[in-house]
Amino acid sequence: MEKENKPSYRFRNHPSRKKLICWSLLIVLSLTVMFFILRTPSPSHTLPTEELVEIPTEQDEIPTEHVQIPTAEVETGPTWEDLVIKSSTPTDSTTHHHHKIVLVTGAAGFVGTHVSLALKRRGDGVVGLDNFNKYYQTSLKRDRQKLLENAGIFIVEGDINDMSLLVKLFDTVKFTHVMHLAAQAGVRYAMKNPSSYLNSNIAGFTNLLEACKSLNPQPAIVWASSSSVYGLNTKRPFSEKDRTDQPASLYAATKKAGEEIAHSYNHIYGLSITGLRFFTVYGPWGRPDMAYFFFTNKILKGKKITVYEGVKQKSVARDFTYIDDIVKGCLAALDTAGKSTGSEGKKKGLEAPLRIFNLGNTSPVTVGELVRILERLLNKKANKEVKEMPENGDVMITHADISLAERELGYKPTTDLETGLKKFVEWYLAYYDVEGKKFDTSS
Repeated sequence: MEKENKPSYRFRNHPSRKKLICWSLLIVLSLTVMFFILRTPSPSHTLPTEELVEIPTEQDEIPTEHVQIPTAEVETGPTWEDLVIKSSTPTDSTTHHHHKIVLVTGAAGFVGTHVSLALKRRGDGVVGLDNFNKYYQTSLKRDRQKLLENAGIFIVEGDINDMSLLVKLFDTVKFTHVMHLAAQAGVRYAMKNPSSYLNSNIAGFTNLLEACKSLNPQPAIVWASSSSVYGLNTKRPFSEKDRTDQPASLYAATKKAGEEIAHSYNHIYGLSITGLRFFTVYGPWGRPDMAYFFFTNKILKGKKITVYEGVKQKSVARDFTYIDDIVKGCLAALDTAGKSTGSEGKKKGLEAPLRIFNLGNTSPVTVGELVRILERLLNKKANKEVKEMPENGDVMITHADISLAERELGYKPTTDLETGLKKFVEWYLAYYDVEGKKFDTSS
């Protein structure tokens, strides 16, 4: 009598089970990592853009001595809630628009400061949130804070990963919009401190969306993605329709993850979300880790600057975008953001808007030309060292297709690189008192 051939359920004969177990282990590992990430504070300043040269590591790379800005006088005794409510209250304005009440995360950062001031000038209520992390010198962030305080804008010092703080903020003020600019910026720093990018750009963003989804009514959200999401894409100019699944750096990967997370929260909870892909933002009050900033510092000091080029001497180029043009795009995104359609964690009714826009200048300029412009403006030759670009996450060229932003937002950049750098250099010389000039807070 023949034995019945019974099926074998041994592990090696079932690759599908192998995959299931492997995926289960990966998910558990990922959740464990995220748990520990969420327990640590995140850097919460702005502007996701790419550096063109190495981040300064010497103590004297960026000047720390500068002319002090007078601090606005604050009445003694107001509570935290009083300051938040006062800052969030819209003021009279000559403009004709429905006043917004905006929470700006990363408000002491480069873009955050300029956007906050622009909102306040037109009469909107503005409250800032920033943790003043030490990615670059905090003295610059504190002076930006003084500018905002002088304009009547209060910055809450705290972290976007602190859910209890977010709950308290949203309980105190019914924000109509959130401008989310807090992030761990920089391409190359990710090779030194990768967890800070996961902590801020993924966990922090998710935490903020979690807080917003539970509100009634839910605010509309505009947030800073990055041109870095285009990664290894060789098609130019970069369009919002192009593939973004080949990130060249961890920073880019976290921003791409943010876009996918935004899609999920829009789809599940009805949050109105607009992402803005910034292209190399520059200007007064900028970030010291950006090339134009510390090129200026090194040229003035007669120090050597490193200029990278591609293989076969191909030029590295960036779509430099002046801060005032970026601010106009940010405000237009806020003004055209449709309403969220969910409430208290549940999606209700129609689909909420989910948008993504490039904000660039559409005119890439080589790093060599950037240096030549700075030499003319500073009236001093640069001591240059040309090297081949290392494999560290940077890309050769960025170039924005802004046709969608032009059509939907009315976005139209007007500042060329030489004009914008002239304004930056004027600010730099005054702020660091390079020529004995007094600082002018109106500039």
